[in-house]
Amino acid sequence: MAATTAGHARASFEFKSATLPLVALLLRTPDPEALAQAFSQQFGDTPEFFDGDAVVIDLGHLAGDAAIDFPALIALLRRYHTLPVAVRGGSAAQHAAARAAGLAEAAEEPAVATREVEVEVVREVPVQVPVEVPVAGPGTLVVDKPLRSGQQVYARGGDLVVLAVVSFGAEVIADGNIHVYAPLRGRALAGARGNADARIFSTCLEPQLVSIAGIYRTSEKAFPADIVGKPAQVRLEGEKLIVEAL
Repeated sequence: MAATTAGHARASFEFKSATLPLVALLLRTPDPEALAQAFSQQFGDTPEFFDGDAVVIDLGHLAGDAAIDFPALIALLRRYHTLPVAVRGGSAAQHAAARAAGLAEAAEEPAVATREVEVEVVREVPVQVPVEVPVAGPGTLVVDKPLRSGQQVYARGGDLVVLAVVSFGAEVIADGNIHVYAPLRGRALAGARGNADARIFSTCLEPQLVSIAGIYRTSEKAFPADIVGKPAQVRLEGEKLIVEAL
């Protein structure tokens, strides 16, 4: 009887190892308010940036004695349509707190395909509530009006073409390429879902931030003088952003 039951179980299900895509969140502060503000600054207040992506929280950049409010962090990540599943790095005490919140412990080098998303902690509060314009399906979204500070446009599943200025404090996001045929002074995030082949083009590049597949560079590190204000492109080479004239 036992052998029959075991045989029926084997026929009903089977456990196998799997390689799954994950997003690795590099946590640089345990402050939940600073994180919430940083998420709002980088992704906007409308939670459409991700689409149920599983997240591993990387604690390797935090002090081992830093207290982390994991329930608040989990709630924040879920608000942006992600699914936090595990932590890696960090101390034994941090892992114990993570387990208590329902998170698993990932290996330091997990056997999964990951792309890293680094949230830049910014203390400034946007003047206006971001306005997101989603794309219904794959294709190209064309915007022919200037984007003011605090506004956000996201071309979900396709490219974004902007025919007017992207002002400082405005944000343009696309799962594909971004083309700005005007001054690009705000933030531009191409390949938002991990497309490392995406590029950013502008006829007048002077951005606040550029990012491709989660790897970004801000204006705090000055762009080359022969590039600023001129036609240029941004592309990814390995894990390095290349900014070059057109």
